[in-house]
Amino acid sequence: MEAFEMVEKEREATVKEFQVFRWSPDSPHHKPYLQSYFLDLTNCGPMVLDALQKIKAEDDSSLSYRRSCREGICGSCAMNIDGTNTVACLKPIDADASKPTTITPLACTFVVKNLVVDLTNFYQQYKSIEPWLETRHQLEDGREYRQTTAERKRLDGLYECILCACCSKEFLGPAPLLHAYRWICDSREEFADERLRALTEDQKRLCRCRMIKNCTKTCPKSLDPAGAIH
Repeated sequence: MEAFEMVEKEREATVKEFQVFRWSPDSPHHKPYLQSYFLDLTNCGPMVLDALQKIKAEDDSSLSYRRSCREGICGSCAMNIDGTNTVACLKPIDADASKPTTITPLACTFVVKNLVVDLTNFYQQYKSIEPWLETRHQLEDGREYRQTTAERKRLDGLYECILCACCSKEFLGPAPLLHAYRWICDSREEFADERLRALTEDQKRLCRCRMIKNCTKTCPKSLDPAGAIH
């Protein structure tokens, strides 16, 4: 009897509650709510995305969310987990089964369904900084624009942004500003002054940043958007 009770206690210690945001446009008059799912962590992968995959496959196929690479490369599975924006494939499950893990959509976005959000505004912000190399002259030999090793190294910590939108804001947010700086500091760029002027002239772009550095804190790739903005 004692052995049975010990086994039951061990089993209970590995059962974790996940509270997942639910709302569907198919029922627009129903208010959003958190739905609880209980998973045995001994039969689940280590990341939050593994838990969502298990829920969708075994418990509730109506659960909607985005995911693709599972390696922190595409940024598709960005969501808010326990109050912090991050990508689910890189977020380990909190093994403490005494408290639930809460999963909600990204902040500052409109919900399409469940954990799927509308990123139209985010991509429009990114497009507005013209994320491509601009030059005034064609190369005489018709080959690539060359950089020294030191010039190339200046781009480290900038080009790795995966556009996951974890740092998205209503103004021109940290990710677009990080990419803008990536082109401004590129030695091959010949319109750096014009790019910088475009950012500073519009009050809704660079000047709306308050430098509280939440974007750096939440970045799943450990980049420093706040440093690039500053």
